[in-house]
Amino acid sequence: MNNKEMEYLKTDTADVKIVRTEILFTPLLIVLPVIVAVFLLYDWFYRGFSVGSSAFDGELVLGIIILAGNIIFDIPFIKSLISYRKK
Repeated sequence: MNNKEMEYLKTDTADVKIVRTEILFTPLLIVLPVIVAVFLLYDWFYRGFSVGSSAFDGELVLGIIILAGNIIFDIPFIKSLISYRKK
């Protein structure tokens, strides 16, 4: 028996299934963190900055971290999906 017969999933269909799953969850992986970050920034602005309270500065920092991390990691993720789709 060779190694091909011992594989659980065939590599031809496994790549296609993985890409389909990534495409399916892409809106969730991109949109949900952006919504959370925007909500945190909105809440910081209206409950903290406009009132002059510094109690909500943690929301500002957390919102910026989430938004920056999402941008940093999602751009290469989307580029890789597009380049794989073109193949």
